[in-house]
Amino acid sequence: MKTFARWLLAGGMVFAGLSHLFWARREFQAQVPDLVTEIVPIDKDGVVVASGAVEMMLGAALVVLPNERGRIGALLAAFFVAVFPGNIAQAAGRRAAFGLDSDAARVARLFFQPLLVAWALWSTRD
Repeated sequence: MKTFARWLLAGGMVFAGLSHLFWARREFQAQVPDLVTEIVPIDKDGVVVASGAVEMMLGAALVVLPNERGRIGALLAAFFVAVFPGNIAQAAGRRAAFGLDSDAARVARLFFQPLLVAWALWSTRD
């Protein structure tokens, strides 16, 4: 069961990373907090591309580095925590993206991030 969950998570991460680079770049820009681009010398598109590359690498690493899956799971969980402020920014800024066009939908989405953290940790522990 854990192997299936880990492979599903890996595939989801690679898919999400590709979507950052190609068909959903503008959608993901809605999640980049304005504060990030004020502090770091990078625009929102650069943040989206960079986070997409990280997602693809973490997803691939879950599959190709089985002896490191515990560490990769911890890194992936940390990544999910690190991008959570983007979800908060989308909700607080009332930014519509990914079909989240109401305050209730944007707030409801916030509750799924802890599940992703738990999934990353659970599926990568022996």
